[in-house]
Amino acid sequence: MAVFLYDRLVTDHEYVQRVRQQRPSALLPVIAAASARWHSDTWWNSPYRKYTPWALADVARTSLAYGNEYRGDGNCTENDLMAMLAAYAALTDPMIRHNGSAESVASWLLRTSGEQFTYQEFGFNDLARTAALFGQTPPAHTPACLVDGWDEQLLGCSLSDYVGVTQLLQVAALRNEGRFDPAWLSQPQMEQICSIIPERTIRDVTERHFVIDLKAFKAENEKSRLSRDPHLRRFEYNPLRGRPFLSGFGAGYLAPSSHLIIPKGSPLGLYYMGIAHFGDDFARELGDLFEQYVGRQLGQLADAEVYPEIIYRDERRSVDWIVVFDDLILLVEVKSTRPTQQLRLGVLDRTSAALRQIKHAYKQLETTAALITDRNTSFRHIPADRPVHGLVVTMEPFHTANAPFQKEMQPDTDIPVTVCSATELEHLVTLRDMSVSQLLLERQGDPLTSTYSLKTALVGRDLGRNAILDAGWDSYPWKRRADRESQSVVDQ
Repeated sequence: MAVFLYDRLVTDHEYVQRVRQQRPSALLPVIAAASARWHSDTWWNSPYRKYTPWALADVARTSLAYGNEYRGDGNCTENDLMAMLAAYAALTDPMIRHNGSAESVASWLLRTSGEQFTYQEFGFNDLARTAALFGQTPPAHTPACLVDGWDEQLLGCSLSDYVGVTQLLQVAALRNEGRFDPAWLSQPQMEQICSIIPERTIRDVTERHFVIDLKAFKAENEKSRLSRDPHLRRFEYNPLRGRPFLSGFGAGYLAPSSHLIIPKGSPLGLYYMGIAHFGDDFARELGDLFEQYVGRQLGQLADAEVYPEIIYRDERRSVDWIVVFDDLILLVEVKSTRPTQQLRLGVLDRTSAALRQIKHAYKQLETTAALITDRNTSFRHIPADRPVHGLVVTMEPFHTANAPFQKEMQPDTDIPVTVCSATELEHLVTLRDMSVSQLLLERQGDPLTSTYSLKTALVGRDLGRNAILDAGWDSYPWKRRADRESQSVVDQ
């Protein structure tokens, strides 16, 4: 079997040459079919667990960037793809060049988490958060760009319809070996779908935001290469993240990596489009919305009081939210920051710049904790007779932010600090079989588990539904249509 072809490490050059043995027109459909077949978490059950979403996405990227139509006989088989995936799994480890030093191990952890964990997020949370954040969270300040009609200007449709198109494309790709053909929309069986989102809208949004041709892909891939180190090539940005469907590979459009469709409808996908269209105002206003959104999530805690930021001497401000439990004070600082490509490449000498917002959050937490302990007059309503913990909530996951090698890069604090993502917070506030404060205290009391991501502490716990996410999900067109049809049946 191809999986046993390599009992040694493989160089990136050898791997690229193996991929180039097949014509892109023959290889890409095989990759797309495999990605659709082994979607979500099912890749764990794929042959030899080689059909990982990150490996399939890189084989596709490599073929598009370096392949040509003059190689091979045009007959690409599943065994050919397995050989490429086996080569990918055996790629040379950059750590070897540094003899396993602490710095190289840290760099490897950053690269591996950036390579793999981004494919293992919760699609429901991402899409539901889009509506809950942009459509159902009131801003604290008057917006300049996120005003009525911003979504039509940016997306060419309503935000709800855009996410609906995202869902439609995902389902189509998974059920049709990675393909979506706009011609299908004219068929009688598609009338019900087009009665919810007009056919023209589906076509326009798909072409405008989801599709890229080979020439544009090559140009984007070359432009986004920050490193020419062959050991780092596979960790670089894949243009399929921005546009997951290809034109020019048969009827309709082809998605080589179906795992990259749903993220287009997430807040992160909208962030990059918004920055390109509106500029920095979009990032600033999204940060404001996210801060309020975190406050809404914390407001679901039944056994705690939640206070917004406190303005004290000379208009200085505390952390964004202060959560008071009977046995814990939780200081929450919100950052809409996201991992940069330099961080995903594990370039440690540039990591400080990439993490400067988190570093600032640590300082804010320390300052606010001191104000509470010192009984500053503006903080007298916050008890000072219980432990104080800090929580930095980021919009996107920093998967190794709590690990010792990253903690060492942050300021020293007198209180324990945990970095968590929006998804982790959304799960944390639904905890039902124990208090959130108890879970945080027990987690911090363990020297080992306190260095893990927060989600590990939630494994095996009894989690309920998140009402804010459910309300966001219920606002989408497919859900509304289902509700209307159910109601009509009741009325009859």
